[in-house]
Amino acid sequence: MSETNKKVQVIANIIMAAATILILIPFILLFISSFTDSTEIALNGYSFFPKKWSMEAYAYIWKEKSQIFRAYFITIIVTAVGTTASLLITMMYAYALSKDYFPGKKFFSMFLLFTMLFNGGLVPTYTMYTRYFHIKNTIWALLIPSLLMGAMNVILVRSYIQNNVPASLTEAAYIDGANEYKIFAQIIMPLSKPIAVVIGMFIGVGYWNDWTNGLYYVTDNKLYSIQQLLNNMLKNIEFLSSNSAASASAAGAVEIPRSTVRMAIAVVGILPILIIYPYVQKFFVKGIALGAVKG
Repeated sequence: MSETNKKVQVIANIIMAAATILILIPFILLFISSFTDSTEIALNGYSFFPKKWSMEAYAYIWKEKSQIFRAYFITIIVTAVGTTASLLITMMYAYALSKDYFPGKKFFSMFLLFTMLFNGGLVPTYTMYTRYFHIKNTIWALLIPSLLMGAMNVILVRSYIQNNVPASLTEAAYIDGANEYKIFAQIIMPLSKPIAVVIGMFIGVGYWNDWTNGLYYVTDNKLYSIQQLLNNMLKNIEFLSSNSAASASAAGAVEIPRSTVRMAIAVVGILPILIIYPYVQKFFVKGIALGAVKG
């Protein structure tokens, strides 16, 4: 490596390190604030070095531990099943569009593009799912509305297959007697692992963070996802805090750690994603770059 290249590499490393620190700072402050005493935040604001630490925010959340564990379980199941099904649909759709001989390719490509520009709207969607599909207050309410694949995900996977899976490989499989299902399962899927991991992460994060489906279709608290439960807890805290005088007779109502609970709720919501992400991030750059070479 030449001297000029070494200098460029050093400068690039410094810039990326600074960018990484800037990205991490909000997360660090969020985590520290969740363990800060609420009075300390009220008096001195948020700080990386609080004078007084406290677990009161997590103690408040822990009071609802049975609901939180159930909500976590439901969210994990919905995320796992939904991600698997949605990723499979996305990969199959993209594989079909990557083939020039696919009957009706232009129609299905236009249909995919149409979904990027137009949608039915909230009211018709709600009416369709509740009146005709009867998903209200069922586990399907957390799965089905988000199951249809995103058009951009299909385009990324299609581009990846076209640019990185040699046509000669699938042709050789045809000669050996393999059908489309076998080629898809034994050739396309293994060779598309980088883009599949990227798209799967996008879909999984979407399912994990989703609370709107629960808001629209779920009123039974036994079916609450973790995001919906935490959102309801936050609303309850806001209500009790803003009406502390009226609810003063409730035990501890005026001593709710309002600011720190917000931070603790955010930590509880994002912690599993932060744990999983480092194991799949190595596929992100490769998957996105290769999948976006051609439109």
